[in-house]
Amino acid sequence: MRLIKDSKYLFLDRDGVINVRLIDDYVKTEKEFEFIDGVLDAFKIFRKHFDKIVVVTNQQGVGKGIMSEEDLKRIHTYMQTEVEKNGGRIDAIFHCPKLAKENSIDRKPSVGMGLKARKLFNEIRFKDSIMVGDSLTDLVFGKRLKMHCVHISSSPKTARKHPKRIDKVFNDLLEFAKYIDNEKNS
Repeated sequence: MRLIKDSKYLFLDRDGVINVRLIDDYVKTEKEFEFIDGVLDAFKIFRKHFDKIVVVTNQQGVGKGIMSEEDLKRIHTYMQTEVEKNGGRIDAIFHCPKLAKENSIDRKPSVGMGLKARKLFNEIRFKDSIMVGDSLTDLVFGKRLKMHCVHISSSPKTARKHPKRIDKVFNDLLEFAKYIDNEKNS
């Protein structure tokens, strides 16, 4: 079995992992998009260790008409620009605007966004990939594609309830980045 430290491709959820999740709301503008502390430093570390860095995010606020595709594009351009200005990199961003009830192949936990990423970057091998997320749907998505799964959570409850879906748990993205940096450099 491949070790997590041998992974070459990184998949990241957005809300709750990269930016502050708005409870019972959606990030609709760049002004509402707030990076979680340490995330920009984490991306600097990831740039050194991963061949591809891909964001996969469910964004049903678009499907509900709360925001437009253009609004989402501006948010993602802002996110990507800030990451790059701070020495990091995001190679691609995939999103699913569909509502949960539509059962879209692209909406996590379904695997459509992962397959689209592999189509864009045909060198991606899911067995050499890590999925980082803060929700069960992120982890199911990752396991369905045979990825290593990292849960971002300050509560160990989920890991205890779902041990087969979670390979590692970290409080935040920077803590995970430091772990990867240490493992790959040792």
